[in-house]
Amino acid sequence: MIGYLRGTVEQLLSETCYLDVRGVGYRVYIPASTRDKLQSGIETKLFTYLNVREDALHLFGFITMEEHDMFLLLLTVTGVGPKMALAMLSGMKPEGIRAAISRNDLASLTRISGVGKKTAERITLELRDKIGQIGLTAELPTGKESGQSGVGGAFDEALAALMALGYQQAEILPLLRSHMADKSTAEALIRAVLREMARR
Repeated sequence: MIGYLRGTVEQLLSETCYLDVRGVGYRVYIPASTRDKLQSGIETKLFTYLNVREDALHLFGFITMEEHDMFLLLLTVTGVGPKMALAMLSGMKPEGIRAAISRNDLASLTRISGVGKKTAERITLELRDKIGQIGLTAELPTGKESGQSGVGGAFDEALAALMALGYQQAEILPLLRSHMADKSTAEALIRAVLREMARR
């Protein structure tokens, strides 16, 4: 199994890129989130998954391990293949997918092209107990707390950013909730929480 490839982006297309690895060109399927971070002629590292079929070998690549892990997790859902999993990561960030699964937020999932209600129901049903595998096991904020009925509000963005900095969800959730009333942006929430953490 190919774990990752490091090479130069030779050609960047809408759904694929060609990665030159020491003279060998790999055609790699990528989500939009990865494509947005790539540039032709620039060396990059992609975490990969090789999908083996009787009639073809397809290589999928991701700029972050989080995207890669979410892709593999989505593949465990009945009826979700590589193309659909890739489309989901093109339509929503991994933290957004996690939050939607935890909340049983079918509306957010069905806004992704190609994901119908039945598929969204299977995803939430089969993955609700597994989302801890990619780093989110504690209670997630509700749509009301985030200030939006969907995923990706200021609360969610601030939570994801603070956890990426190494803070534990259990210690920052109460602080985020206490500042939601007077802070309307993720940046303001993050600054407020960091100030309080620095006083401790």
